[in-house]
Amino acid sequence: MSSTLVETVSINYEDFSDSFLTCGTCLSVYNNEERTPKLLCCSHTVCLSCLEHIVAAQGENSTNFRCPICRETIPIPRGGVNSFPPSFIVNQLLDLMGRQRRDVIPKCSRHPQSELMFCETCDVVFCTDCTEGSHSIGGASAHTVIPFSIAIKRMSEILLYKAGLCIKNLDDARDVVSQEIERLDAAHDKCVDSISKAFQNIADMVESRKQEVLKLTKKVRDEKKKSLLEQLDLIQSEKCKVQNNCQGLQHQVDVRNITSKIGDLNEKLDISATLMEPRENAFMHFDYQHNSSSNSLKTSLNQFGRISVSKTFPALCSASIEKNASIRLNYNISISTVDYHGNIRTSGGDPVEIKLIDPKGKITHADVDDNEDGTYSSNYSFIISGPHKLHIYIFNRPIKDSPFSINVSEHIDPVVRFGSPGSGFSHFKQPVAIFITGDQFIYILDTGNSRIKITDKNLSAVEGIITGRGLEQHSATGMCLLQSLSYVVIANWRTKQITILGLDGTFICQFTNEHFVEPISVAATSRDEIVVADNGLGKIFVFDCNGKLLQSFGCKGSQPGQFKLITSIYVVPSSNDIIVCDNRLQVFTNSGLYKHELSGDTSSKGSFGGVCFDGLGKFLATKLEKGRCVIQVFDALSHNFLYEIDSFNDKLKRPCGLTVSSDGFVYVVDLGNDCVKKYRYV
Repeated sequence: MSSTLVETVSINYEDFSDSFLTCGTCLSVYNNEERTPKLLCCSHTVCLSCLEHIVAAQGENSTNFRCPICRETIPIPRGGVNSFPPSFIVNQLLDLMGRQRRDVIPKCSRHPQSELMFCETCDVVFCTDCTEGSHSIGGASAHTVIPFSIAIKRMSEILLYKAGLCIKNLDDARDVVSQEIERLDAAHDKCVDSISKAFQNIADMVESRKQEVLKLTKKVRDEKKKSLLEQLDLIQSEKCKVQNNCQGLQHQVDVRNITSKIGDLNEKLDISATLMEPRENAFMHFDYQHNSSSNSLKTSLNQFGRISVSKTFPALCSASIEKNASIRLNYNISISTVDYHGNIRTSGGDPVEIKLIDPKGKITHADVDDNEDGTYSSNYSFIISGPHKLHIYIFNRPIKDSPFSINVSEHIDPVVRFGSPGSGFSHFKQPVAIFITGDQFIYILDTGNSRIKITDKNLSAVEGIITGRGLEQHSATGMCLLQSLSYVVIANWRTKQITILGLDGTFICQFTNEHFVEPISVAATSRDEIVVADNGLGKIFVFDCNGKLLQSFGCKGSQPGQFKLITSIYVVPSSNDIIVCDNRLQVFTNSGLYKHELSGDTSSKGSFGGVCFDGLGKFLATKLEKGRCVIQVFDALSHNFLYEIDSFNDKLKRPCGLTVSSDGFVYVVDLGNDCVKKYRYV
């Protein structure tokens, strides 16, 4: 007798997923073809294809097989596995899912049976029938095309992801604002404590003054009372005397004695009359309106204390930051503040914090200067190279773009390079000396072209060229500025002449000396004396501005005060000390007495090409060593070496003269490269 298997189940569409429509054996999705869902007598569902493979594996004479899910023995129907009844519930679910998908996914209006596709590259929905099976725009074929159903799913996921991010940001914003409220409450409590302490201090001062006035009042009373008590004692004393003198007088019969006593009493009457008037008075009055102290106190109290607030909005505040820096040089940080509406702040007082993190993770806090106009600045000097992180906070909140990345280099390269080899207007040929006039113009001695070139301090333009007397024969190697007279002094080693010109090149005068052999360098003192270094003699000459020899000192040798190969000479403006460069930097007084060496390293190879003083405590000198040329910086007070400018990415080649400007730049003539280079050195 045959039985009928009936499936009855109630299920919510929202409670199942696509896994219910998948064959548990082959994990393929059921369909109405080879994957038709078949219901076994054990109530499990297996697709037709899997059943055919299972029965085929049993052999032709087999009449049963085991369920691949529960392993129960299942008899094979007379018509084969195709005779198993279909799974009604699975087919119903397939129809339901199909209807749901058809309801969600739009179809092409021209081809109702064609599912729309989505191109992620072009962000376009299209129909494959309308585009004849392909999609390409502008000849591009590598487009990412997916079914629109998947695109909708992805968009939904993106939507949910973005919504999650938005909710997270809002939660974070809530936490930040809540923390700011907590900080506000804490700041309020701190202000209340400060106010209480400040006014308690005033109360203490008032109480102290009160006690001082009370003490003064008591003192005045005691002094007055003391005088009156002394008067009372005197009155009592006189009273006792009178009483003693009057005892027994009623029995007295001696007329002369009585007369004497009467005379004494008359004197006592006069004395008692004077004692009738108190020697002190009882007047005492506290006056606090005798001057303007009361009004001043009231005014001061009305003006005492204030509550400082700020409208600064850290997230909109900005900082001027350079991404590259060099060790030992000042790194300038400038911060500008604005309010919530973007308006520039014009007052200071904000708690600005600058924190630097070096490559090793060490944290350093930089000092901040409040310019009291809404801007803040800081100068910092890095001590190690590598990537640094710079954090700037206002109210413990980061400003815009904070933290900043700064790459700190161990090298110091030129900020400007001016000129190239040649004889043209902007070219050089063996430049050897340089000076600056009051931070205005740079004078460069272009020896190979027998001229002096004048440029602005930015080395951006040639302002003039001087040629003529003193510069002939390509042999002018020394040049300096005679400051007080605004003259240019030139030393020509071949003609052995010292020439004085105006700043515009006007000839002033010229002189020489019979002892000159090779005058190669020249400098000037603040007293308008001209100092000449003669390398041929190993000697220093000092002349007045008219060419009269005042003194000379030095000789060839390697001992202190002697010279090997003089390269240049320099006079310190403040002291008129003379610095002579050879393989050492020797310092002499203006009278020629040896003082000391600027560099204590006497074993160092090479020689110095030039030296100058910046007036702020540093000496700078160009150093020529075998295969290496640098600018060395010394401390003027201790005479010790501080650091060097290596010009790593634009190497120096025979640097000679140098000069400094008041804004922290040094200008160096690079003879080997026929150019002038400008460096920051602070």
